[in-house]
Amino acid sequence: MSRLHRGVLALALVAAGALHATDASAQPRDPADRYDDTFRKAAKRSFGAAFDWRLFKAQGMAESNLDPLARSGVGARGVMQLMPSTYREIASENVDLGMIDNPELNIEAGIAYDRRLWLRWENDSIADDRRQFMFASYNAGRGTLLSAQRRARERQLDPRRWRNIEQVAPSVPRWRHAETLDYVRKIERNISRLDDRGRIIKDGATARGLKR
Repeated sequence: MSRLHRGVLALALVAAGALHATDASAQPRDPADRYDDTFRKAAKRSFGAAFDWRLFKAQGMAESNLDPLARSGVGARGVMQLMPSTYREIASENVDLGMIDNPELNIEAGIAYDRRLWLRWENDSIADDRRQFMFASYNAGRGTLLSAQRRARERQLDPRRWRNIEQVAPSVPRWRHAETLDYVRKIERNISRLDDRGRIIKDGATARGLKR
């Protein structure tokens, strides 16, 4: 093969490679993963870089199946199913937050609300159970969980341990405890469905190949 032909072939291979790369980068992201960057950045902003941002994606999956148009019967809206009153409260402390129906801002507000709850449970839960208290109070309200803790104390159980809250939950008045406990468990199940990059595992495969 002549030097000229070799040069033409090399240029053709480079062009083909560039075209393949362009086509690959243009492939649409799986709808289930389209808000990953938002979850990652919002988690870093509210919880720091070391915190596992996938927890909040798992929460969004439990809340709305990551549907930005989701509406509940009581008026909760968006990916993180925030009540408008809660959103306004969070937005009053975060001037960058705009409309509740903007999915990125809805996610940011939901994680900011999680941060508020996380801080409030610092002294009222053991470290290993803190996230369960955070998510449960996101669903049912912190006051409900404080009532459950009082009931645990009455039974001489450590109120800072989540398993004890689960035990006394049926006896707490006016708490739809089955919904809350299932919500917390659903988040934990969702975490197991995410690979280490936060992509949803499908058909035995992850974003990095076959599931081991």
